[in-house]
Amino acid sequence: MIYVYGIYRRVMNTKPTPESILQDIAQIQRLDRGTVSVIRQGPQGAYYNHQCYENGRNVSRYVPGEQVADLKDAIASYQRFRQMVDQYVELMVEKTRAERQAGSKKKTPHRSSSWPRIRKSNK
Repeated sequence: MIYVYGIYRRVMNTKPTPESILQDIAQIQRLDRGTVSVIRQGPQGAYYNHQCYENGRNVSRYVPGEQVADLKDAIASYQRFRQMVDQYVELMVEKTRAERQAGSKKKTPHRSSSWPRIRKSNK
């Protein structure tokens, strides 16, 4: 659903806003990291393995065949999540730089301080 929405948005040549990206991210319901691979083929079908990093260590888990499709969807959702986060960061960096650039073009007078000035004498 989100992926199709993202493609539709690019086809329509409308640039996503930071708010719309956050809304898309909020629609993701399941995430998982890692990869799924076939360990071996057995008499009832393939045996699957899910590998990912947790706390700096590679973790490997057996995944029953009936759960593989859901796990692959969750991994794909995580990859879309990362892409959307990267896109959000790029938009916010552009916005921040544009605001800073616009601010540097304005000549604002220096604010006078409420602290009394101490003048040096010429003596």
